[in-house]
Amino acid sequence: MHTFHYSLVLEDWQLDFEWLRVQHHVKDTLKRDSLPNLNAILFLIGMQELGQVLTEFTKEEKQDLMHVAVCSLLSQDGYYEFVGEDADGWPHYKQVLNIPTEGVKAQERLLKEKVIQYFQLA
Repeated sequence: MHTFHYSLVLEDWQLDFEWLRVQHHVKDTLKRDSLPNLNAILFLIGMQELGQVLTEFTKEEKQDLMHVAVCSLLSQDGYYEFVGEDADGWPHYKQVLNIPTEGVKAQERLLKEKVIQYFQLA
């Protein structure tokens, strides 16, 4: 399987602008009153990647969906590799490279960049 490498190099103002654009897109699409945060958007990406229509999730399943989203987003740069689905159809990944970010802010920035990329490619 070929891994698509697409790297965003955004200045802070560009990241803020593009992130706000994604937040507004999700807010408008879901007809919500407020802008979603990173966790809410990761949850939605996880649902998309799961590909199953379920109306309720347990707290653990919600965390699992956000993990699926993170793995899927970071697999685009080869940090994770898709290994298959379990009996319930949930995707599973294995980490193959260390993620070169330390600290919560750096990790959040990386995830926001990957979310922006996800919505540009969708």
